[in-house]
Amino acid sequence: MITPAFELSQEQHFLTITIHVPYARASEFDLYIDGEDFKLYAKPYFLRLTLPGRIVEDGREKASFDVDKGLFTIRIPKETPGQHFEGLDMLTALLAPKGSRSAKPLVEEMEGSAVTEEEEEEEEEFDWQIDQTPYVVTTEEELNSLCKYGFGNQRSGVFTRLQDELGDVIDVKSPDNTTAAERRQKRLDAEQAKFDPDHYLADMFEDDYIQHLLKYQPWWIEAKNEREKKLRTCLEQHTEEATVTFSEEEKDQLRKFTNKSYLLDKKASRQVWISLVDIILAYAYEVRATEGETNVESAWNIRKLSGTLSWLESYNSIQNVLESCGRRVLCYPLYRHFKLIVAAIHDTSVILQLGKACVLKCLLAIHRIFRENDPAYILNDLYISDYCVWIQKTK
Repeated sequence: MITPAFELSQEQHFLTITIHVPYARASEFDLYIDGEDFKLYAKPYFLRLTLPGRIVEDGREKASFDVDKGLFTIRIPKETPGQHFEGLDMLTALLAPKGSRSAKPLVEEMEGSAVTEEEEEEEEEFDWQIDQTPYVVTTEEELNSLCKYGFGNQRSGVFTRLQDELGDVIDVKSPDNTTAAERRQKRLDAEQAKFDPDHYLADMFEDDYIQHLLKYQPWWIEAKNEREKKLRTCLEQHTEEATVTFSEEEKDQLRKFTNKSYLLDKKASRQVWISLVDIILAYAYEVRATEGETNVESAWNIRKLSGTLSWLESYNSIQNVLESCGRRVLCYPLYRHFKLIVAAIHDTSVILQLGKACVLKCLLAIHRIFRENDPAYILNDLYISDYCVWIQKTK
């Protein structure tokens, strides 16, 4: 668990606590307010404060979450109006629990040895008394020394405190201290070790279901056919984009994104486009392999097939992307067949030709899949959300 950065302020009747939790989900905040105790759990963050005065939960408390800034703010009534809480700037002291677990006797006599089912269940509950380490802000100089990743390689320091929580999301260890060249070599070594000749040969010779998947028509093929039909009948000439419509859910997604401007130099812009192809390739394979039916493995499949998402890879060319995708399709998913690689490449080509509306629709689908998967939703913050905003502004 991560102890988030926080600060406290007070008025005559209220105590305000502001907590920085940029990687928490708004729907997953657990609060406990009782007297001198304040506790918050929002995976991967945990904060327990022992306050110098008593607060009360009486309906007057108000909370808000600024998603853009990652700030959770709660305003809580004081039990005794006008009381001044001393030492609100002594953050380390506030983190200390009321009692230390080490103060308990090493051997304690129990009245009975029987353990009831209720006691067993209570032991499995979240431990609100876990140790906390005060949050230390990483300086700009330290951030600059860390390796870059994320959309346009503009992020660093994210994994410094989140490595334990994100070990199931990415394959590279200590990404903040691993260069792009080191990540690439480790990725290639991992793929070499993972390749299973028996699995590959089985899929190659027993390919009845593979042939079935190859006949599947994703929604973008229908969009392509519709576009070609319109062009043939001269109803809509010189059309650069397909007639791709967005559902109400997708429109709601778009409304929730923050409008940003991206200052990318030529190198970063090229890298963003190349990584986009890698991500769309992984999604195209997933849609075909599941025949458009998203399942519990979809998030794993997409991030595993994309070197960008699983290894924070920065590809140098489209050729590198195609080689990587081919290798990973033959190493990781359930169906490992060369023709599925070719089909995914063709599908990606169609998606890109249909224009940015089609690409955006794919990105929104990836965003939903990751949003509903714990802890893959972090990849939305690192990559997919920015792609959803950026692609709308491309020309």
